[in-house]
Amino acid sequence: MLDHNQFDNSGFNPDNSTYHYSFIPQHSQPTPESTPSASKPAKKRNGAGRVAALVLCCALVGGGAGVGGAALYNELGGGRADSQGTTIYQNTTSPAPVKVIQSDGLTPMSLAEINAAYADSCVCISVEAMVQQGRYQYPASGAGSGFIISEDGYIITNYHVIDGATSIKVTLNNGETYDAKLVGGEELNDVAVLKLDGVTGLKPVVLGDSDSVVVGETVCTIGNALGTLSFSQTSGAVSATGRSVTMSDGTVMNMIQTDCTINSGNSGGPLFDSYGRVVGITSAKLSNNGQSTQATIEGIGFAIPINDVIDIVTDFMEYGYVTGRPYMGVLEPKNISDYAQTFGWPNGVYITDVEEDSCAQTAGIKPGDIITKIDDTEITNVSQLVSVKNSYRAGDTVTITVFRSGESLTLTLTFDEQVNPTQSSDNQTQPTAPQPTANTPGSGNAPNNGYFDPWDYFFR
Repeated sequence: MLDHNQFDNSGFNPDNSTYHYSFIPQHSQPTPESTPSASKPAKKRNGAGRVAALVLCCALVGGGAGVGGAALYNELGGGRADSQGTTIYQNTTSPAPVKVIQSDGLTPMSLAEINAAYADSCVCISVEAMVQQGRYQYPASGAGSGFIISEDGYIITNYHVIDGATSIKVTLNNGETYDAKLVGGEELNDVAVLKLDGVTGLKPVVLGDSDSVVVGETVCTIGNALGTLSFSQTSGAVSATGRSVTMSDGTVMNMIQTDCTINSGNSGGPLFDSYGRVVGITSAKLSNNGQSTQATIEGIGFAIPINDVIDIVTDFMEYGYVTGRPYMGVLEPKNISDYAQTFGWPNGVYITDVEEDSCAQTAGIKPGDIITKIDDTEITNVSQLVSVKNSYRAGDTVTITVFRSGESLTLTLTFDEQVNPTQSSDNQTQPTAPQPTANTPGSGNAPNNGYFDPWDYFFR
């Protein structure tokens, strides 16, 4: 054990060239009682004193290491000090560049990678239209989203985005804007195909399999949110699949539900899965008392499964219309539920007129007939008639049950193919009361086998 009396007042030991360091806080001064004196014999250290000295030594070494580490961090630019000596830490490391990779369906992609790879495949759509209000027309504008599916300029969007448009313009991510041509579209599935003529070298998306989407899977969309926030990316998870959702026009559609934010303006944009493939077309057409549900309900968004419309899209691209779409040729079908009980009619759909040379005329359907069944399915309103008809394809043969002149008749009908996109006589019309015609059941100069038609009697 070293004898501390060997050290001089300077703290230097000439025998072994060692220094003795002592720490005196700046705010305190040594007192006579605490100053070492040669006249006082050194006290023998006990075990507790040695432990205290060891603890103090460790504290000094640890403190020195901490100060040294902080000094090194500051030297590297990791911290900044103000005039009061307070240190503010800031990370100045440059962000790592995002790899631009293509979807291969095997490798999951981060949200940043999906944006880097496919933001150029997304487009913003703006439309101009003339809106009729009473006797007056006025110009209106709208906005939506879309995505490129071919290098030569084919684009998918929602039908309601371009419905009634007199002009359609498409803006790419690089800021270039082009006039777009409507190749084909239909309200039934809310899908439309546009074409940029004379534009090549575009970057298409990779289409995926919407049937393979699972609940909880990460998804995202890129679109023209609110019509002003172009190329915004939002993300979330798949909340449900196979949702039957009623659209604002009353159409019931199969949908993918997600908590990915889908605002107005996002309609028609792509829904990417976790592999960067497009598995759906986002839609903000839903209705809640006439208002968009996305405007009032957060965390609920919907997209049309790509598998449900891909055949329609390819038909539009190749033929300009959807092949195999069934067509009946009944004109202005009417709901009669409000009148059936009063007049003693069965519930069904009243046929105002029949198109000449159509399959309905061939089957024997006449104006004034009330369709009550297709095969074994009861028909009670126009929406149901359209839905059941669309479950068949052109060329399919069905049994039609009609009510005519007080009796039920069974007719055989083979569906025509709807080849003209303007054909809409089988679509739903407003449920107004049927007007009497010369062929209304029970009408004419003579009674029909004694059947009394109240409609004809009161409204002839």
